[in-house]
Amino acid sequence: MNIDPSEVEKFEKLAHRWWDAEGEFKPLHDINPLRLQYVQDRLDLDGIQAIEVGCGGGIFTETLCEKGAQTIGIDPAVGPLTVAKIHALEQEINDQLAYEVSTAEEYVETHREYFDGVFSFEMLEHVPDFRITVQALADLAKPGTRLFFSTINRHPIAYITMVVAGEYLLDVLPKGTHEYERFIKPSELAQASRDAGLLVKNVQGYRYNPFSRHASFCDSVDVNYLMYLEKPAK
Repeated sequence: MNIDPSEVEKFEKLAHRWWDAEGEFKPLHDINPLRLQYVQDRLDLDGIQAIEVGCGGGIFTETLCEKGAQTIGIDPAVGPLTVAKIHALEQEINDQLAYEVSTAEEYVETHREYFDGVFSFEMLEHVPDFRITVQALADLAKPGTRLFFSTINRHPIAYITMVVAGEYLLDVLPKGTHEYERFIKPSELAQASRDAGLLVKNVQGYRYNPFSRHASFCDSVDVNYLMYLEKPAK
């Protein structure tokens, strides 16, 4: 299985903190509107069948649901999904979305070419082989579907920003969240996506200021970037 148990354990330990906007996951809360803007500029979410792979505690999953998508969130970590389910119940939206313990590679066995929108944010850098996961994400998508990924570039500036500063100097992220060797260059993700039969339509860099807690698009992809892809129609 394309899972690293140590990576799953990291997020299991912090599961109870997922919806604390002032806690360890505050960057995810702060960049969520930017992610949504990137998606909505390219896809009408109302009424689609959507899946977020590696959804964690469900921050973006709930956003998809709020925008009208029938949504499924999957993740191999039980703790974050339990938190996600409880939060959905509290928000009274549990009838519009579902959470399942699974991976893209497992889920495609029963949901091949099922979804109108496929999303995977800040997940690909946590699996042993992101290429296998990208293929599974492509297989989950119907022909004509739009897919959205985000990850971190394997670039020295990203190491300084995300690991040295983010985890140790500024304490913005939990220590040990990232392993630099697993960061993915845009060219590598683009190639894996093309190998999976997807068309790369856009690559967009973005930056996050932990002091102002503001996220914005930028021209550089040296650190964080989003990627928009399409699966060709048959």
